[in-house]
Amino acid sequence: MNTTTYQRFQFSLLIISVFITGAAEGMLLPLVSSLLERSGVSSIWNGLGSTSLYIGMLIAIPLMENRCAKSDTNFLIGGLVLITLPLFLFPIWMNLWFWFMLRLCVGLGDSMLHFAAQTWITIDSPLNHRGRNISFYGLAFGVGVAVGPMLVRLADYGTAVPFLTGGIFCTLVLFLLVLLKNEYPEFIEDKATSTSALFSRYKNVLTAAWSGFMVTFAFGFLETSLNNSFPIFALRHGYDLHALSVLLPAFVIGGLMTQLPLGMLGDRFGRNRLLPIITCVGALALFLTGVLCDYFYGIYFTLLAAGLMVGSLYSMSMGFVSDLLDKAQIPLGNIIMTICYSIGSMIGPITGNLLINRMPNGGLFYGVSFLVFLASISCTVQSIQLHRKGSSFQKNSRSLKQMRLFFFIATCLHEPLFLVPHNLSEQQNH
Repeated sequence: MNTTTYQRFQFSLLIISVFITGAAEGMLLPLVSSLLERSGVSSIWNGLGSTSLYIGMLIAIPLMENRCAKSDTNFLIGGLVLITLPLFLFPIWMNLWFWFMLRLCVGLGDSMLHFAAQTWITIDSPLNHRGRNISFYGLAFGVGVAVGPMLVRLADYGTAVPFLTGGIFCTLVLFLLVLLKNEYPEFIEDKATSTSALFSRYKNVLTAAWSGFMVTFAFGFLETSLNNSFPIFALRHGYDLHALSVLLPAFVIGGLMTQLPLGMLGDRFGRNRLLPIITCVGALALFLTGVLCDYFYGIYFTLLAAGLMVGSLYSMSMGFVSDLLDKAQIPLGNIIMTICYSIGSMIGPITGNLLINRMPNGGLFYGVSFLVFLASISCTVQSIQLHRKGSSFQKNSRSLKQMRLFFFIATCLHEPLFLVPHNLSEQQNH
């Protein structure tokens, strides 16, 4: 297998692994929360249990920091193993705390796998195709998340069937990943290891791409609020699991439809210009979901519209953060993105369930809309800052060029006086 063919094979396996983990995550959140709701677990404890997936992601951060720019294929395989094994263990015992620990393992594996895939794609992709390649990554994950809730229907044939189905598919992909060579992406290593240097690196990355991290945080909040809190909202408003399996994928379907187009538009016109627009329109669509929450088609079409705008927000923010950072900073940027996404995902279910209790009619969507709007404002502010910085740089460059031109002309006018031969005056005297 030549180099080009192997690289395509490698990229394909990365995309497949991201798809299967997206399906597992998309299935677990609504399935587990619905089963616990039916068994009488309160919405608050239900939401707290959902945070275990994202606590696991945070636990993985020290592992990723130690291997910051060295995400080899063993990292991918190890991550998928930690996702696969719990899927086979879920049917053994329906218990909130047992499932808490299993989802903790899934979160740990999910974080490891996604960090490795993100590092490969963002570092190895050429700048003019970065948005497109990241969009393929986001598309694979989005399709997986869209397929996941559909697997909830398999629970009609037995509670264990959805879990076992997901576990079998993960096992098949695991065997394919073993075929990859154990190698590392090309990167520029940052050798700073002291505590002060570590804090300095984090500070520099946060300062350079703070609005991108805000977008990632908002998307984590948005995604888990919909996947975990929305099933509770739907069940309390009289929608059954079949209606839920239609409504929940609407947001994801919208994101899939615009994943590649938005990625390519970002490559062409700049993600710093595109992100403020799509987040603002997406926030408006989510607000309208709250207004029309009593109507099935009102929820469906407004969630679809929101998905068209912000369904691909994670991949867009990943490309935006990569644009703002140097190549050596990208792995650390991916780590901070994971932290922001995990924190947003942990806060999302708890806040969403509280909003459902306090404001049963639409409060969930108003809260999500407000946070997405804040992300839009942050992108707008940093885009203005980048524009002013670029204008200042251009002015300084023009001033420098003018100074150089002035000194060049002055030198040309002054230099001949020193280039006159010493014997020229003597010749003139003769």
